[in-house]
Amino acid sequence: MRIRPYAWLPWPLRWLARVVTVLLALALVLAAVGVWIARQSFPQLDGVIKLAGLSSKVEVYRDTWGIPQIYADTSEDLFMAQGYVHAQDRFWEMDFRRHVTSGRLSELFGKATLTEDKVIRTMGWREVAQQELATLTDRTRRYLDAYAKGVNAWLAEHPNASARSLEYSVLKLQNSGYVPEPWTPLDSVTWLKAMAWDLRSNLSDEISRALAATKLPRERVDQLYPGYPFGRNPSIVTQGTVSDQRFDQKAEPRLGEDAAATLTKAAETLSRVPDLMGTEEHDGIGSNSWVVSGEHTTTGKPLLANDPHLSAQMPSVWYQAGLHCRTKSDKCGYDVTGFTFSGVPGVIIGHNDKIAWGFTNLGPDVADLFLEQVKGDTYLYRGQWARLETRNVQIKVAGGAPVTLTVRKTRHGPLINEVMGSVKPSGGANAVALQWTALSPGTAAEAIFELNAAGDWHEFRAAASLFDVPAQNLVFADTQGHIGYQAPGRIPVRAKGDGTWPVPGWTGEYEWKTAPIPYDQLPSVADPADGFVVTANNAVIDPGRYRPLLTKDWSYGYRAKRIVERVQQAIKSGKIDAETMSRIQQDSHNGLAEFLVPALLQIELAGPSARAQGLLRGWDGSQGLDSAPAAYFNAVWRHLLIAAFNDDLPEGARPTGGDRWYEVVRSLLAAPVDPFWDDVTTKGFTETRDDILRTAMADAHHELAGLLGEDVKAWRWGDLHQLTLTNQTFGTSGIGPIEALFNRGPFGSPGNKDAVNATGWNIQDDYAITAVPSMRMVIDLADLDRSRWINLTGASGHAFHDNYWDQAPLWANGETTPMNSKPDSIRKAAVNTLTLTP
Repeated sequence: MRIRPYAWLPWPLRWLARVVTVLLALALVLAAVGVWIARQSFPQLDGVIKLAGLSSKVEVYRDTWGIPQIYADTSEDLFMAQGYVHAQDRFWEMDFRRHVTSGRLSELFGKATLTEDKVIRTMGWREVAQQELATLTDRTRRYLDAYAKGVNAWLAEHPNASARSLEYSVLKLQNSGYVPEPWTPLDSVTWLKAMAWDLRSNLSDEISRALAATKLPRERVDQLYPGYPFGRNPSIVTQGTVSDQRFDQKAEPRLGEDAAATLTKAAETLSRVPDLMGTEEHDGIGSNSWVVSGEHTTTGKPLLANDPHLSAQMPSVWYQAGLHCRTKSDKCGYDVTGFTFSGVPGVIIGHNDKIAWGFTNLGPDVADLFLEQVKGDTYLYRGQWARLETRNVQIKVAGGAPVTLTVRKTRHGPLINEVMGSVKPSGGANAVALQWTALSPGTAAEAIFELNAAGDWHEFRAAASLFDVPAQNLVFADTQGHIGYQAPGRIPVRAKGDGTWPVPGWTGEYEWKTAPIPYDQLPSVADPADGFVVTANNAVIDPGRYRPLLTKDWSYGYRAKRIVERVQQAIKSGKIDAETMSRIQQDSHNGLAEFLVPALLQIELAGPSARAQGLLRGWDGSQGLDSAPAAYFNAVWRHLLIAAFNDDLPEGARPTGGDRWYEVVRSLLAAPVDPFWDDVTTKGFTETRDDILRTAMADAHHELAGLLGEDVKAWRWGDLHQLTLTNQTFGTSGIGPIEALFNRGPFGSPGNKDAVNATGWNIQDDYAITAVPSMRMVIDLADLDRSRWINLTGASGHAFHDNYWDQAPLWANGETTPMNSKPDSIRKAAVNTLTLTP
């Protein structure tokens, strides 16, 4: 008997089924071919490889997660091997990044990325990095050179696209002539500019304020940017003032209509900068780090935790590694383990044999927008027309002719609005210049090597003084039992203004002073009396006791408050261990619920919406995967913000979520007839607070019933709040089978945007996770081998490699792996050993 496929289907659907089957078959064939090609580029992990330029043998041990631990006899050999190993696993990522940071994406992808290139070229990241490179010490230059030699040794061994990575084979379909050029120290230094950009602090807030002011009066804009709640939420440093020129531990102009179109162009320009490690919407996203002294731990030595919150990327922005000198000496001074950036030598976050450190974004105001009056090739400054600084750059375009870009610059910085098209003069501001600390040469590259070698608090502080851009909160612990905090960074001092609004450049009143805030005046604390330090992008110090302006745009302290509460609870209940620190990292409590839920429960509802409302009674605010109340509450929050604010604000100023909006809504709940509650699109009716809360709950119920079903008790937050690991390049190609080769997921994750487990999402879009704890780390200073870590994806950048995303399921479940750093544990855990010889 002959079986006829699909005979049971109606005739029109039979053809559709056959088409789908063919497409699935083609997708499977493409996937099979992709797997075969991908395997051609998998790195050699065992045996012996000759590496010209080494002075002696280097050993590379890898554990089951593919994490390399490198042993060498000289620092140059160590960093050369790191360059080789980075290239083995992540060269496509490195090559892509350097094209982004130098404004050369169009050499890879053609005219589709021309705007992105124009934005980067206008800011001139690579030109600034070139200036910076020339100022570095001979030692740092040697290490950068050694790293580049290692990368290029790998590149010389892999001349064919299929031998480098699957991405190069896919790229050949569009750009068959592309051949990667050798790696240079400049490529590494330029990447640090991208790090600075993605952690650039309040520039997006500055633009949002200005855009909001084009529709609302100043007093209503100010409602959307409330002051930090020092009385309710903690600051990082709770004591100390500036004394004897050291930190001792004991009104803006209204914007006219002329500025609106110009600022809109500037906002469009800045939105086109690719996010290499940050997130598309910075509002409410940051990082957590805290350190607890030995008086509160089970071992009597400190514990340090860190989990930076960044864009969800495939592969993760981080690459775990250990860099070990077999014998520490003047010619080889490193024994460091932690999280690195592929493309940059050294370890960014981690520990050496004596100290540990972690980062969160300090978020100082280090960038200002200057509104300019431009006429022809001149701009107005203090009553005189000064000539614009002009340079022409050529952008190569794959498959097309080169494009020449003219970059124009005032004394304040490049005119960023012109990338998206100039604005016609109208008697007022018609251009926007960007002044930003990272557009001047700095010393961040020096800081990495100094930090990796530091042995105590004083050496740590000296290294931190070099970490000028981006400014970070640095927490510290050492094996001797000390803990501390240091705020480094090049933070400008303004002649007038506070940096929260764009200012007129032509008056000369708002200039930056020549010298930034002196390093010795930046907040710092060693061995605080309460035995712990918590940083979560909250305010560093109460400005009532600290005069130099750091910023006014902090995260509002909800994560910090929750971490402090959990640490204090743990101290009261007994000594803290590493597992306690990990559990705190997984805390999913929603701080908004404490004041919004009571207001929601006071609203009278009927029918199915009332059943959904009932989920909130008795809810403890936790946001686990299986939580129905969390699903409903977050849906209500989304619809509340949209209903209350979208009608009042232009795009670019509308809420994306985050704890600034917690504070805004907290205040508005006490003002039931505030104009923000009124929907201005409904004519003849003025809504109040209760109307909007009722609408938000009804809309949330309607949406979730459609997405998750009518049974409200069966709703799961994890079915809404999901993460897809998306490759930065071909993962958004729009071609399904290609995306399937590189992307992984989706899978649910607990938490939300301002829980300690900060899985961010944009309320304007949906519930999909856009930003995450990009890694988690807990360092045990009593025994460094008891430290734990996890990466978002995996060590490998090669699709289909076993280590491409093997850590993701553990990350999602809140699990970690051993952070081995001692020779015996590293050798015991090794599943691969590669020897590099001269």
